[in-house]
Amino acid sequence: MTARKEKKILLIEPPFYRLFKNTYALDRYPLSLGYLAAVISQKTTWEVMAYNADFYPARDPIKVSYLSGAGFDNYLANLKNPAGAIWKEIKSVIAGYNPMVLGISAKSQNFTSACMITRIAKEINKDIIVIIGGVHPSLTGRDVFKNAAIDISVRGEGEDTIIELLNAIESLRSLEGIKGIIYRKNDLLIENLPREYIKDLDSLPFPGDSARRLLKGYAKYPKAAFSHIFTSRGCPYNCFFCSSRNIWNRRVRARSPENVIKEIKALREQGVRIFDFVDDNFGINKEHIIDLCNALIRHCPDIKWSCELHVNLVEEEAISFMKKAGCFLIQIGVESGNNEALSRIRKNITIEKALSAAKIIKKYGIKLQAFFIIGFPWDTEASLDDTVKAMRKIKCDILTYSIFTPYPATEAFEFCKENGLIKEDYDVSLYNHQSPANNFCINIPPRRFRMLASKIERMVDRRNSINRIKRIFSPATFFMIRELGISRSIHKGTQILLGK
Repeated sequence: MTARKEKKILLIEPPFYRLFKNTYALDRYPLSLGYLAAVISQKTTWEVMAYNADFYPARDPIKVSYLSGAGFDNYLANLKNPAGAIWKEIKSVIAGYNPMVLGISAKSQNFTSACMITRIAKEINKDIIVIIGGVHPSLTGRDVFKNAAIDISVRGEGEDTIIELLNAIESLRSLEGIKGIIYRKNDLLIENLPREYIKDLDSLPFPGDSARRLLKGYAKYPKAAFSHIFTSRGCPYNCFFCSSRNIWNRRVRARSPENVIKEIKALREQGVRIFDFVDDNFGINKEHIIDLCNALIRHCPDIKWSCELHVNLVEEEAISFMKKAGCFLIQIGVESGNNEALSRIRKNITIEKALSAAKIIKKYGIKLQAFFIIGFPWDTEASLDDTVKAMRKIKCDILTYSIFTPYPATEAFEFCKENGLIKEDYDVSLYNHQSPANNFCINIPPRRFRMLASKIERMVDRRNSINRIKRIFSPATFFMIRELGISRSIHKGTQILLGK
């Protein structure tokens, strides 16, 4: 590595939604960038800028959109066109900022987009140091280095790792011994030991505190873009399709209620009044839920908030406290209407329990968003019919439909490979939860599955008409619902895509 005068790092969220249509957007400050930018600013002397390349500030009419059809064609065309407008924008930002280090946060669905950015960066300056992190690199390890433009990969939590990396780069030290990374050394790939998980999550700075200084285009973002908060990392469950345990493991680490309240108060001073707790599963147990709700009732009685809750944690006492504390929307993952399928995916629930949980949530006047997935490898037309019946039966305000998508290096992916559903030429860019390319069923031929999936899409569209949702929610909470949907983690297999 050669010494550079300016210590500047640019952190990028690659485009995904904007590739379907430029005015579809991730209208939020990605927490991955927010935490990294905040710790870099706090603990180093590096200049840092966070750039969400999947953000577009225009305000077009909002509509429900499954990312298929013409939108999917646009997406594929944009991925293959390095001269496209969005790549010119990204090139201009990188060239204008002229960073010594480029950090990219990548999920599987935007990894191909991330690779395009790495090539753009190296064309601008071959000496720029390209670091990639996030869910996809954490899962796939050395595989990301098939892209020759990637210099370093960060696996797992990045807050401590990025500080050590920047200190080493600044002083021209070897990267040997920096836990949690894989890096190139001459013609070799060196894989260091994994990094331990951060023990005290309260020690992390709040992304919102520094967003005004560090986020490109801050003034163009809506207030809701800064309303996403996690209270814990990790999930104790073991669902077949989920990558959470591969990233965080199954031991849950929680922030203290006092620390969460402090962050909410800081955001409230910036005008945020509606929040989304983005934990994989909100509330490790009933006691944790009640402790946090008591703190919210005492210190923040004027806010509203939403969360995703496991069906097994839906019980009268907890839901009652959540309602008193300002919860206006709960999301639950039902996934299937077939109990055999629920058992095979290790959801640890039955459809009867899920329907009962929905009734409890509605009893307390809380809006409900229910997640379902079709197309599990062992799905049959009969099990799909069970799921459709459950979709029609459940008393929810928003119905969310996804197609099963196995992501590289997950258990689901390996199962599909072993059963001949994934070939050696698997292209990760082709598959997302509404992709017309998705078909990983052993028992249903591709054309028949696509016909059934399209029929379910139309049913969900009718139920989730925007006019209907607008009648249910106030303008402020409706806007927040859109933010929740478009930002829901695609790796969890449970999302609604409310695009612009």
